[in-house]
Amino acid sequence: MSPAAMIAEPEQPLGAAARKLTNFAARRAAGEPLSRIVGSREFWGLALTISPDVLDPRPETETVVEVAVAMFRDRRMDALRILDLGVGSGALLCALLAEFANARGIGVDISAPAARVARANIEACGLKRRAQIRVADWTHDLVGPFDLIVSNPPYVRSADIDGLSREVRDFDPRVALDGGSDGLDAYRAILPKSAPLLAAGGWLLLEIGAGQAADVLAIATRAGFLECAVHRDIAGLERVVAERIARDGIRTAGSRGNKSS
Repeated sequence: MSPAAMIAEPEQPLGAAARKLTNFAARRAAGEPLSRIVGSREFWGLALTISPDVLDPRPETETVVEVAVAMFRDRRMDALRILDLGVGSGALLCALLAEFANARGIGVDISAPAARVARANIEACGLKRRAQIRVADWTHDLVGPFDLIVSNPPYVRSADIDGLSREVRDFDPRVALDGGSDGLDAYRAILPKSAPLLAAGGWLLLEIGAGQAADVLAIATRAGFLECAVHRDIAGLERVVAERIARDGIRTAGSRGNKSS
């Protein structure tokens, strides 16, 4: 049935579509997000497949891409090396490779089913020749240097998960949500191990949850990052923490920065 027919004759039976629509309506009434019902989500203008094995990409995560594009605006055509830790659906990696035409990327996820979804999206976006997806625990067996490392890690406190909206609590994989007792487990794992993988002048961009900026910055400082900045999303919330060792790759006192934008 075409959209025009539905408008012109709204009282007509739906015919063959009725059973599917009834099923979709019941799933939505139970709280399942529309993106999961139809199996796809648009992210940074790209149509991505999603499954129950991956986090549903959300608009606020696009802030990571915005910050990366701004930071590397003078290197848009460079052969950048990009690493996405906890790649999930591949949303961040696909968006970044689409923006940086000569970049190559690696996406890592501990979940083999999630890695399959990421590979499918990489291929569907025409990026297969410039990306590889690995199943591993964060930075295990990776060799740098990378110009850009990004991650949207699990950052919800374990005790808070049951209080999330049902669209998130019941349909996003728990492994993509649960950040441990204080929500910071993933940052403690990522930050120290990412520092040696960054190229001179390279950046690590991490999505964070509400109220976590100060704690993540403290972990970054202990890991040796001396230049840090906090970036806000379109709603004005602190959303991305950006860190690098130093412009020349040398850890020098006095190079630390902490600003919001």
